[in-house]
Amino acid sequence: MDLPVDEWKSYVLQKWSLLPKSTQKSFPWIPAGSCYLQHCILFRPEDEMFLKRLSSGYLVGKDPGAPLFYREQGNKKFQEKDYMGATVLYTKGVSHSRPNTEDISLCYANRSAALFRLGQYETCLQDITRAQMHGYPERLQLKMMLRKAECLVTLGKRQEASQFISDLESHFTDRQTLAASQFQILQSTLCRLKRKVQEKENPTETFPAALTTGFEDMNLREENEQISCASSSVTLCTDPLKGRSLIATKDILPGELLVREEAFVSVLNPGEMPPRRNGLESKWDTRVTNGDLYCHRCLKHTLATVPCGGCSYAKYCSQECMQQAWDLYHSAECPLGGLLLTLGVFCHVALRATLLARCEDVGNVTRKLCGEISNRDICLPKSKNLVQTLSHDLGRESEKNGETVEPPVSGCDVNGRYESNYNAVLHLLPHTRNHSPEHKFLCALSVAALCRQLEAASLQTLTTSLKSSQPEAAVVPAMCQESHIWGPAMLRHMLQLQCNAQAITIIQQTGSKENIITDSRQVRLATGLFPVVSLLNHSCSPNTSVSFVSTVATVRASQPIGEGQEILHCYVGDDVLSCGRASCTESASRDHLVSRLQDLQQRVGKAQKLLRNGKLTERAIQLLLGCQHDAESFLSAEHSLVGEIEDALAQAYAALGDWQKSAAHLRKSLRVVEVRHGPSSVEMGHELFKLAQIFFNGFAIPEALNTIQKAEKVLLVHYGRGNDEIQELQKMKSCLLDLPPVPEGP
Repeated sequence: MDLPVDEWKSYVLQKWSLLPKSTQKSFPWIPAGSCYLQHCILFRPEDEMFLKRLSSGYLVGKDPGAPLFYREQGNKKFQEKDYMGATVLYTKGVSHSRPNTEDISLCYANRSAALFRLGQYETCLQDITRAQMHGYPERLQLKMMLRKAECLVTLGKRQEASQFISDLESHFTDRQTLAASQFQILQSTLCRLKRKVQEKENPTETFPAALTTGFEDMNLREENEQISCASSSVTLCTDPLKGRSLIATKDILPGELLVREEAFVSVLNPGEMPPRRNGLESKWDTRVTNGDLYCHRCLKHTLATVPCGGCSYAKYCSQECMQQAWDLYHSAECPLGGLLLTLGVFCHVALRATLLARCEDVGNVTRKLCGEISNRDICLPKSKNLVQTLSHDLGRESEKNGETVEPPVSGCDVNGRYESNYNAVLHLLPHTRNHSPEHKFLCALSVAALCRQLEAASLQTLTTSLKSSQPEAAVVPAMCQESHIWGPAMLRHMLQLQCNAQAITIIQQTGSKENIITDSRQVRLATGLFPVVSLLNHSCSPNTSVSFVSTVATVRASQPIGEGQEILHCYVGDDVLSCGRASCTESASRDHLVSRLQDLQQRVGKAQKLLRNGKLTERAIQLLLGCQHDAESFLSAEHSLVGEIEDALAQAYAALGDWQKSAAHLRKSLRVVEVRHGPSSVEMGHELFKLAQIFFNGFAIPEALNTIQKAEKVLLVHYGRGNDEIQELQKMKSCLLDLPPVPEGP
C-alpha cells in the first residue's frame, strides 16, 4: 500500500475538515521550515495515540510463542511432503526467534532438512552452520551432521566430505553416547557415503555454463560522460514546458541498452499484511508473502532468509546484507515497523531516502535542504527555480574565471554531470501544486508523526548508548536533532513519489507448475527511486521497456528510435483510467468508472481463481466472456485489464485443449502488451513464450517455430541463455525439428 491505511486517511481528512478555513487556505503556502513546525504543532497527542493503536495491530516484534507454533506447522507441511511450504513456515519461526536461543537453532535445523529435500544443498549447509552457531542441542546433532555429510558428497566436495566423514566417525565413536540402533544407522550411513565419495567425480549442483556467457549485453557498452548509468546514445536536455528529457544522439535499434541503474532507495512491498485479530490463526499468519521470499535490502530471491535480530519483519539473503541494511538505515527503522506499515510504502521510502542521505556529503545535503527546499515550490506559489539557485552559485565561480558558464540542468553537479545520487533525488519535482490540500495535509501529518517517533526512539537509543559507552549508537539521535531539516526533506520525498516512484516488478508464476501453458503475471515487488530512469517522460506509446534484476533497472529500446527522438516510457499504473495527455480520452465521470473497473477486476479475479483451482473451467470462460463484453463498453482496447482478460481466456481454452481459440485470445493479449510495453519488451517476450507453448501443444509447427524464434530473440536480450523459458523454447524447437516431415497429399 503506497499511502497510509484507510483508517488514518479518514482520521486525517476529518481533522482537516475541522481546521479553520483560514488555516486551510494558508496551509500550502507556508515556507518549508515553518511548514514543518506547523505540522508538528497540528500533530496532537490524541493523534499520536490513535496512530499508535493502529500501528500496534501489526505483529512486527519477536513473539516468544511464535517459533514453536511455526515449527509445528512446518513439521506438518514436511510430513505432507510440501517442502516449500515447510521452508516458509520455518522461516517465519526463525524471524520470531531471539539470537542464540534453542528456538532459532531448531528452526534453522528444520529448515535445513526441508531445503535438503528441495535439492538446495548449498543453502542447506548454510542453515546447518547457522543452527550450530546459535547453539543447536548436542543431543540432536547426529541427524543434522549426517545431513551435512550428504550435502558435501552430493555437491562433489570430495576432500571436504572425506575429512568431515572421518571426523564425524571419530567424534561419535569416541564419545560412545549413542544407542545401539543409532550407532548402527551411523555406521551404515557413513559406509554408504564413503562409497559415494569414491565414486563421485562431478558435483550434482553446478552453475549453468550458459549463465556465464548469457549476459554479455547486460552492461552498457559505452557509458555516457554527461549522465551516469546511461548509454552514450542519449543526451540530457531541458525544455521550459516539458522539463528534463532524454534524447537519442543517434539511431537506436530495438533491444539496445540505454540505462542500467541501481535504485538509490528501494522498499520491499509488504503485500497483504492485515492487522492481527483475536485468535491464534490470525495472530500468527501462515500465508506466504514476498517478504518471506525476497531480501529486504537487495531484493534477491531466497528460500533461506536471515532475520533482523530486533524485529520479525525485516529479512535478508545473508548476514552481510543484514549488516549493511542495519548500518545504512534499519537501525533507525527497526523500532518503527508497525508505524511504517501503517503509514504506507511512500512514507517508508521517504524516510529511507533521507537516512541514506547521511552516507553522502552531509554538510552539502544539509545546506541544500536548508537553503533550496525552503525556497522551492514545496510551499511557495512564487518559488525561485532551482536552476537559478545553482546558476547563482556558478555565477560567482564564472566571474572569478572570467568566463560565462551556462547553468546546468536541474539535478546536475557544478560540472554539468547528472549522477545517480541524493543530489539528483533532491531535485526530482514534487509537483506540489498538482496535489490537493487534503493530500498534502495527509503527507505532512504522516511525516510529522514519523519524526515524532524517530525522536522518541532516538532518545531511548541515546540513553542506552551512554549507559553502554557506545557513541556510535548515537547516529540517529544526531539526525533527529536536526528534524527541522530532515522533516521537510521527508515531506518533499513523499510528494515526489506520486510522480517519480518506480514500481520494481517481477514476473511471478501464479498457477500450478503442471499447467500446460505458463500462468504468470507481472507483480510489484518493491517501490524505488531511480534518478536517471526518472528522466524518461511518460507516453502512452512508449519506445522503451524497463525490466529489473534485484534493485537494478535496465531500460532498453523496444522499437527503432531515430536520432533526435525523445526516449519515452509508459509508467501509468493499472489503477489509472486515463492519463493527462491531450491525446488520451478524459473521463467525465471518473468515480463511476473507477467503481466499474473495481467490480470488473473482482470478477476477473474470481474467474482466475477458478482456473487456478483447475475446476469449473467452463464456468470461468463464461465469467471471462462477460467481463470481456463489459470491458469493451468503457475501457480502451489497450487497457491492461483487457489484456488480462484475453490472457485468462487463452489459459482457459488451453486447459480444454482448444488450441485454436486459445491462440486467438492470446494474440489479442499480445496486442495490448505490444502497445503498452513495446515489441521488444520483456513483457512481450513472456507473452510470446506462452503463444509458442500453445502452438507447440496444438501441433501448429510453422507457427510454433516462427513464434519460438521471436520469443527467443526478445528474451535473450533481457535474460541471457541461462533463462528457464529460453531453455524450454530451445527444447521445443529441437523437438519440432526432429519430427518426421508431414507427407504431402496425393
